[in-house]
Amino acid sequence: MAASTLLPADALPQSARDIRGPSALVAIENEAPPKLIVDAPLAGPLALGRVFIQYRTENLRVVPVFGAGALQVSPRIGHVHVTVDDAPWHFVDASGETIIVVGLKPGPHEVLIELADPTHKVIDAKRLSFMIPQPPRSQ
Repeated sequence: MAASTLLPADALPQSARDIRGPSALVAIENEAPPKLIVDAPLAGPLALGRVFIQYRTENLRVVPVFGAGALQVSPRIGHVHVTVDDAPWHFVDASGETIIVVGLKPGPHEVLIELADPTHKVIDAKRLSFMIPQPPRSQ
């Protein structure tokens, strides 16, 4: 004789798909557009002159894969370009981890974060403005 337990409907565990989304191993038809979400720099490190910027993406995985062939991957993949203070160059991050910038002088600064496809075409962008404080004076 099999035993069973009745649970309220809202107590049922969610599936892996409910939590993680569709499998990365199966193509997604009609994918929603990619989106970049960027938080303000973390206050603690910023007070010490270090810029830690957390970000996340929707409908795109950040991975170190580049080139035209990668445009056919589903779900979409890409990376971010990071430009500090309108420099004529940027660096590329494909880790998906917190962006860290150090060595900036006290004062106002801007960081442009661009979500790019594997061929470096920009899909979405966010610009952050922040202030690096003067270091405390030693007594």
